[in-house]
Amino acid sequence: MKKLLLLTSGGDCPGLNGVIRAIVKAATHDGNWQVYGSRRAYCGVLETPHDIIHLSDDVVAGIHVRGGTILETVNKGNPIAFPTDIKGKRVLVDRSNELINVISELGFDAVINIGGDGSHKVSQHLYERGLNIIGVPKTIDNDLFGTDYTIGFQTAVDTATEAIDRLIPTAQSHNRVIITEVMGRDAGWICLHSAIAAGAEVALLPEIPYCIETIINKLQTRFDNGHGFANIVISEGAKPIEGEVVSHQSTEFGYENPVLGGIAEQLAMRIKAQLPIDVRVTVLGHIQRGGTPNAFDRVLGAEYGVLAFELVKQGKFGLIPVHKNGEIKPISLKEATSQYRAIPLEHVLIKTARSMGICLGDT
Repeated sequence: MKKLLLLTSGGDCPGLNGVIRAIVKAATHDGNWQVYGSRRAYCGVLETPHDIIHLSDDVVAGIHVRGGTILETVNKGNPIAFPTDIKGKRVLVDRSNELINVISELGFDAVINIGGDGSHKVSQHLYERGLNIIGVPKTIDNDLFGTDYTIGFQTAVDTATEAIDRLIPTAQSHNRVIITEVMGRDAGWICLHSAIAAGAEVALLPEIPYCIETIINKLQTRFDNGHGFANIVISEGAKPIEGEVVSHQSTEFGYENPVLGGIAEQLAMRIKAQLPIDVRVTVLGHIQRGGTPNAFDRVLGAEYGVLAFELVKQGKFGLIPVHKNGEIKPISLKEATSQYRAIPLEHVLIKTARSMGICLGDT
């Protein structure tokens, strides 16, 4: 009986449990594999004692409807730069060779890592060092190169759309501008999809630096003697033409990425400085990460999980299943992490938004 190790790494998102369940179901159906899970990404392997659980059919029964991940996850467990206490001092240590050795000593034949862009750069690094590893693409940001959709994205869009739908009548009732800040880091996929779906008047993306005068002009067309309303959707990574992304440096050891957020408040102040109208801000934040995955993400998770297991069975490692032009197929981890997937300016959804009169903030 062969042994397969699963883990979820990076931020959580809806649909992770569905992938875990699909892999376990496929392995059970095959009959030649036992599946285990490392808790908190690679931490479960590197900790003493190991925190690794057996993933039987009973353990994964019904988990596909649950948000989060039963294996838990961390964004500070990079084995290439693992937070470690040495003589009372916290340092980052490369434990990747140790990790690969422990995985081998525990008798695992392969690893499946369910993660996003940063996680799979680690996957590629471990593959180059000899680990039999397959990736699965997940992130609500939808910013992994080579795939049209990552697990969690569609559910996050649904969540953002529902929130904006609820904000539209209150904006109308109070003759207000309501700005909704959504996640996405340096990619505007959630912002653009939810703005079109909810019928927002303005959508501000990281890919298109905005001009405040353009936004003011758009808002003026929505108000007549103080009467009117407007809804703006802004990505956390958006920025004005003359400004920078609003962020602060993380103080969490092992997580040195800038923490984005606050651009909606900045925009609100600039609008109020030029127009005599009420402006309110709603920041959705981690609400977009939680909750029950929608049908799309459940099906996508099943497809990804089954193909990931098939690749393991075939001994084809260093690959990741992707959704491209309606098909599920494998590409290399190297290709998937070769560049960042922002929205191309010629993308059909940008053209769709412009044709519908949605202001994207550019001149």
